[in-house]
Amino acid sequence: MPSKDLTILCRNIGDLLIVLGGVLLSVIVVPIIFREYSMIPGCLIPASTSLLLGLCLKYLFKTDDVLEARHAMTIAALGWLIAPLFCAIPFMLSSHIPFLDAYFESMSGWTGTGLTMIAHPSELSHTLQFLRSFMQWLGGVGVIVLVISIITRPGTYMYALYHAEGRDTKITPRIRDTIRTIWRVYLALTAAGVGLLWLAGMPLWDSINCAMTGIGTGGFTVTDGSIAEYHSTIIEIVLIPIMLAGAIPFLVHYQVITRKMSSYVKDIQCRAIFAMVLVGATLLVLENIFSQGNCDIATISGDSVFQFVSAITCTGFQTADMHRWTPTAHIILVIAMIIGGTAGSTSGGIKTMRVVMLVKGVGWWLKKIALPKEAVIAYHIGNRTLSEDHKNAELEEVSMLLNLWIVVLIVGVVVLLYVVPAGFNLDCVILEVASAQSNVGLSTGITTASLPAAGKIMLILNMWIGRLEIIPAIFLLRTLLVREVT
Repeated sequence: MPSKDLTILCRNIGDLLIVLGGVLLSVIVVPIIFREYSMIPGCLIPASTSLLLGLCLKYLFKTDDVLEARHAMTIAALGWLIAPLFCAIPFMLSSHIPFLDAYFESMSGWTGTGLTMIAHPSELSHTLQFLRSFMQWLGGVGVIVLVISIITRPGTYMYALYHAEGRDTKITPRIRDTIRTIWRVYLALTAAGVGLLWLAGMPLWDSINCAMTGIGTGGFTVTDGSIAEYHSTIIEIVLIPIMLAGAIPFLVHYQVITRKMSSYVKDIQCRAIFAMVLVGATLLVLENIFSQGNCDIATISGDSVFQFVSAITCTGFQTADMHRWTPTAHIILVIAMIIGGTAGSTSGGIKTMRVVMLVKGVGWWLKKIALPKEAVIAYHIGNRTLSEDHKNAELEEVSMLLNLWIVVLIVGVVVLLYVVPAGFNLDCVILEVASAQSNVGLSTGITTASLPAAGKIMLILNMWIGRLEIIPAIFLLRTLLVREVT
């Protein structure tokens, strides 16, 4: 890599490390409040290391060179590898968790996945419980968005990084104002979530953590059995709109807050995800009722609706033992996880808008075949009207991303098939890999500390690639493996 490119990368990675150090320093408030003083070194050591290294990179690699799209993609890809690395240290130092398990936990946290190596989260200190939730809450907005919300740079610089992390929608013309608005909406939604869960009967500490991971569509909890631990229908009902709120674009929330109440109905992505919840949850309810015989229909229906919403919003809260569900039920959940939430939200998957584009594309193609050659076809997506070239470009991008997504998913499935213990069928493995790659966190029981290292590494890669929406990850791998001639 040319020295100019290396200078730009090191300078910006330095900014990221400084912000990351500040994040870890802020966590020290928790052990002070709960008098867990032995936990302070576990946060202070990685925080000071990150700050020192970041300052060194920032001042050793000063540059006024313009940051280009290729730099932004590389920085985004590296950022999502570096942040989990430093946040894994508190788990290693304070709970003596092996490095690979700690890095898995941290990657799952930052990417908002929710798969865990920790069998008993309830036995963790308040500090580590909060760190897990805090990572998912910050990761919901994004590592790079977090950095550019603090570090002041020119607008073109910020937009390049903002776009590299898979975001396109701007709430306001200026990126900095857009990011500030996102944080205000995010804080308001989180506060509302805490209040609702507390009123529903969840303990305050649990409400704080659960609201953070619910709005951040992460799925970590402070209980061993996820949401099933509470045995509360009211809490499950309250969590459904919280999960959906995390999967709806910040732009739509902002419009509703500014008194455009119809935005939830008018937005094409919101209409699509609400329709998919209605259809998908109904299919899952019917499948589970017919397959489980004379069981409690109300419980089966409640679990099915909750798990479908948890899957399509990429949250990962669990109320049922899905290992006992049928392959058909697993496939319904896999499809929901792959689709995921909306673009411009905190959720994962390939995003609802891309699915809408594919469905529209099939419709346009059929119209083109059926109508005379001289017929003029209008290409509408929501309130947008696309030209022929623009339509082709967007469909090409969606198709390429979906193909790459499926290839990576297949690789993950093949690797896990070699290492998973007996008792897990192909549908269970597909669900686990799709859960990791869509950053969901639903599990059939495959992801545990006893999973062989190859399986853990593969799932870490799935989580990382899925959170970056593939392209920046592939670009970084290409940069590392192919030496470009300059």
